[in-house]
Amino acid sequence: MNHYPGWKNALIAFFLLISALYALPNIFGSDLAVQVSSAGDNVISQTDLNKIEGILKSQDIDYKSAGLSNRRILVRFNNNSSQLSAKESLKDELGRNYVVALNLAPSVPIWLSDFGGKAMSLGLDLRGGVHFLLEVDMQAVLSRSIDKYHNELRALLRADRLYKSIKKDNETIVVSFKHSSLKEKALSLIKSEVGDLVIVDIDGEDELTSTFAISESAQREVTKGALKQNITTLRNRVNELGVAEPIIQQQGSNRIVVQLPGVQDTARAKEILGAVATLEFRLVDEKNDTQTAIQSGKTPIGSKLFYFKDGRPLLLKTRVIATGENITGAASGIDQENNVPMVNITLDSPGGRAMLETTKKYLHHRMAVVFIENKIETISVNGSTIKKRTTTKDIINAATIQGTFSNRFQITGIDSSREARNLALLLRAGSLSAPIEIIEERTIGPSLGADNIEKGILSVISGFLLVLIFMAIRYRLFGLVANVALTLNLVMIVAVLSIIQATLTLPGIAGIVLTVGMAVDANVLIFERVKEELRANTNIQKAISAGYDKALLTIADANITTLIASLVLFSFGTGPIKGFAITLSIGIVTSMFTAIVVSRGIINIIYGERKVKELSI
Repeated sequence: MNHYPGWKNALIAFFLLISALYALPNIFGSDLAVQVSSAGDNVISQTDLNKIEGILKSQDIDYKSAGLSNRRILVRFNNNSSQLSAKESLKDELGRNYVVALNLAPSVPIWLSDFGGKAMSLGLDLRGGVHFLLEVDMQAVLSRSIDKYHNELRALLRADRLYKSIKKDNETIVVSFKHSSLKEKALSLIKSEVGDLVIVDIDGEDELTSTFAISESAQREVTKGALKQNITTLRNRVNELGVAEPIIQQQGSNRIVVQLPGVQDTARAKEILGAVATLEFRLVDEKNDTQTAIQSGKTPIGSKLFYFKDGRPLLLKTRVIATGENITGAASGIDQENNVPMVNITLDSPGGRAMLETTKKYLHHRMAVVFIENKIETISVNGSTIKKRTTTKDIINAATIQGTFSNRFQITGIDSSREARNLALLLRAGSLSAPIEIIEERTIGPSLGADNIEKGILSVISGFLLVLIFMAIRYRLFGLVANVALTLNLVMIVAVLSIIQATLTLPGIAGIVLTVGMAVDANVLIFERVKEELRANTNIQKAISAGYDKALLTIADANITTLIASLVLFSFGTGPIKGFAITLSIGIVTSMFTAIVVSRGIINIIYGERKVKELSI
């Protein structure tokens, strides 16, 4: 009766073995490390690894090991001083084409990592670092959109002199007409050309006046696009900090969370997040030779020397056609006629006019896109801090003008769709699309993070031991079986967190502590049911079987309702709440397996198919 078939015992043993294997990486700790990755599309290779090892050896910096994996290089160190020295040396020697970041690298043995074994990811509250909550000014986004549509309407209606006056009024555009026939013609033109504008009814409005507002769907698209563009811009800027595994994500409809593990200098982080960047469109100087200008040290009049990010030089005209301030949109795609990658650019009215005049005059000439970033860095000079302003200018694209265009055009001559997507991102990320404000700021020191880990582990162990003692005293041998199941449950929770690489935070640890207390509920229900059956003079073997079978439905109901609550927390919660919900959900599922299946398997081994006079319960 109380006996599992061999295949079932083997399956249980297999799951427990896999759990132990994937939980094992967490006991090996971490090494101090420096992470080197590419700042652009270049793929890190063995050549880069050899170069880095050469730099460290020439600087006489002692390191533990260096290896290439997952498109990045990890150099491990035995002490903090070597780690910091290596970071500064590599940053100076490698240049801006690489991102050099401090990191903590799990010291998992090679044989275990070959099986896919990874340690759990730790959250900011456990690793230390800086947390910012940024709020995007969506009112400014809509106001800028109104300005754009105002200029677009003026240009559209001016050609046929369809309007008497046009002006902005808060978040609307008011257009007056001389007579009704012009109004009807204008409304038809606006409907076909500017579909994002809708007419709003204003009480007492003149019959020859129409008021337009941006449609709700267009507003949602504009604000959504602005938020995504700001996230892209911030992500690019965070790379300048050299942060390993930063978290930059949307929170709600108008907020952005930025978490920078390992960063303690909030002033430096603010400077990078607030850096001002822009773009410039310039014509390529095709009459003069770039190498001649470099060798002579003199650039031709009306031209200036610029460089691609990989160091290639190019002469560009000093006259700027348009800047990033004129760009209102950029999206990658495929040219349907030639089936080649492209980037669609949208400029405002002034930028469109300048582009139209230029492309008419310089058809089939090359035009370059220059990415310019102004940064402020606080440095220490003779014991006092000063602000150092630096400007970087990189050519990100130089393509041939294929036809006459104005505010909407395509950039082609791009090698791949991936490069097209990256270029579109760079164009959109040239500057923040909307003002941002830091509304919350927290700094968690590394010592506090270590203290949080220590206290978190202590809370888990304390709760775990108290539950073990209670169960052993209250239910004797059956209690010890429950304790074994509870221990295996903890192992399985750690294993699942490691496999899915969920980030463990302090609320996540609270979820584990709660799971420890809840996990034995199922065993308590089963054991009490077994006692009831014994008091009713039921056969011992039947009592064990009835205890597990009859308590199953109650256990399932209780755990399913708790699981539903935790899934709701995960769906609608943010940050710490999600961390708590993840560990709680995992704990509920694993506890059902260990408390019911595993514990019964152990009881079956001890008591199954034997003549037993009494139970130790």
